[in-house]
Amino acid sequence: MTSSRKTALVVGVLFILTFITSIAAAVLYGPLTDNPGAYITGAGADTRVFLGAFLELMLILTNIGCAVVLFPLLKRQNETLALGYVTARLVECAFIGIGLLSLLTVVTVRQGAAGADAGSLVLMGKSLVALHNWTFLLGPGFADGIGTGLILGWLLYRSGLVSRRMALFGVIGGPLLAASGTAVLLGVIPQFGAVQGIATVPEFIWELFLGLWLIFKGFQAAAPAALAFDASATEESATAASGPIAVATKVAAA
Repeated sequence: MTSSRKTALVVGVLFILTFITSIAAAVLYGPLTDNPGAYITGAGADTRVFLGAFLELMLILTNIGCAVVLFPLLKRQNETLALGYVTARLVECAFIGIGLLSLLTVVTVRQGAAGADAGSLVLMGKSLVALHNWTFLLGPGFADGIGTGLILGWLLYRSGLVSRRMALFGVIGGPLLAASGTAVLLGVIPQFGAVQGIATVPEFIWELFLGLWLIFKGFQAAAPAALAFDASATEESATAASGPIAVATKVAAA
């Protein structure tokens, strides 16, 4: 198995894990995010929220993993854009981290709220959930569109590492996702509304396709970036293997 194929397999698995962790976390957060007032003044499904937070931690790791593993290959196409992709992923993960902390804070407040004013608790719960919604908008709803959509899509389109037709879903879907996030931020459309949902579809297809493509097919072997990456890996392996031999030869000659 070539180095580029190994990289493709790892990145593909990481992309699929981002889907699993993000969707599962959103489902687990449901009782809190759907009705924060009832959650913070009631019994609360704390275990579900803790598990959701754990899955979002895994989401952060898989997001960063995608960027870090891809960087050595992408930089052969355009190092500046490759670094931009890594940066966008880090920004996205920073927002995700702030969002999960806000929900964990709701749980902490609820657990220590015995005798507290119910109205104040409800206001605090709604405020923290609102913070989570804003971080979701600016992270997965904006930074992801710029990073994984536009930048990664363009890099893979130009390099020919994957199907160029499908890479266009990222090139087009990324800006659509970012534009819908901007529209929500400016109050033009509601968050989680139909318009934003439709604008998310091309990016969703792009990321799902990319994960499955990399797992089952890998990068296009004939792409110059893949050839250069494999050649470099082979050269490094040969150099590492010849090192001890060269030292032993010198010792024997002496």
